[in-house]
Amino acid sequence: MAGKTHLYPIKMRWTGNTGQGTRDYRGYERAHEYSVEGKPVIPGSSDPNFRGDRTRYNPEELLVMSLSSCHMLWYLHLCSENRIVVVDYVDDAIGTMMEDKDRGGFFRRALKAIELPVRGERIIATVFFDRDVARTTDQSRERYDYTR
Repeated sequence: MAGKTHLYPIKMRWTGNTGQGTRDYRGYERAHEYSVEGKPVIPGSSDPNFRGDRTRYNPEELLVMSLSSCHMLWYLHLCSENRIVVVDYVDDAIGTMMEDKDRGGFFRRALKAIELPVRGERIIATVFFDRDVARTTDQSRERYDYTR
């Protein structure tokens, strides 16, 4: 069975040409902009460790944000499907990039530390999360009232 195909076109434009292009590694800015039709522009740059502007989002931050957002949306969906009422969701995600002189930079991991107050008992979401967010058993439904 074939699934649906979803397309996500974006435009990324380098805005850091200071007049001489990339003639010299130190002579151009890493500034760029991400845009999607009908939405606000997102200012981008490289990580400040790579001559970037710390006031703009870098690709590594955007990757961690994307992972965090996807996880939250999927988690809320699973909670809703399993009658777990989440009333707030906070994620302090951290991405770790390793630099290697031969391979350059690569992402090692993205860690999550989420805070999930739920209606009723706070432990419900933690138990659900620790159980691989896939299912709740009939026994756990009897122990917790997910609809309080």
